[in-house]
Amino acid sequence: MSDEDFKLVATARNDLGKGASRRLRRLAKEVPAVIYGGKPAPQSISLSHNELLKHLEHEAFYSHIISINVDGVAQDVILKDLQRHPAKPVVLHADFLRIDKTTKLHTHVPLHFLNEAWSKGVKIQGGKVIHNMTQIDITCFPHHLPEFIEVDLINAEIGTIIHISDLKLPIGVTSVALAHGADHDSAVVTIVKPKGGAEEGEEEVKA
Repeated sequence: MSDEDFKLVATARNDLGKGASRRLRRLAKEVPAVIYGGKPAPQSISLSHNELLKHLEHEAFYSHIISINVDGVAQDVILKDLQRHPAKPVVLHADFLRIDKTTKLHTHVPLHFLNEAWSKGVKIQGGKVIHNMTQIDITCFPHHLPEFIEVDLINAEIGTIIHISDLKLPIGVTSVALAHGADHDSAVVTIVKPKGGAEEGEEEVKA
């Protein structure tokens, strides 16, 4: 799905505060939100709750550039924060960051793990996949923003540890963690023996 598919229509609002937000959600079935970043001042807006929920069903919405039309003026943004009701399928508030096509942005994108069930460590050796991360923080220019990053496990065996530095990042995309040094090269995914399975070294000691 391309970023052209993600378009929202919003209305600027001046009636602020918790009471106003509650009325907006209850009476108008709309979500209070804010657009911030760049030179313009932060702008408080309201969005159709149903329209926003429909977009939130798509994983790509969380990492794609979104076009928000506020009273006839379109702005390019990305979703930065979302507040949901703890027990109901209700969005309470959303934060959007303005995008400048000439400035790098800092955001996170999901990781897609491929061939888990068919990996050597799982299919042949009976191991278990442990996801240490489900998303990764990146920096890039808006036109390089990926929808997701793939992690192929087809050749991974028991004992395999895939780190951030092992990921194949798209052109123009940089890991925020690795930019801080090798000490931040965290594990992304590992394949381990299931509980109750003894490691070779343990078997030798017991023998």
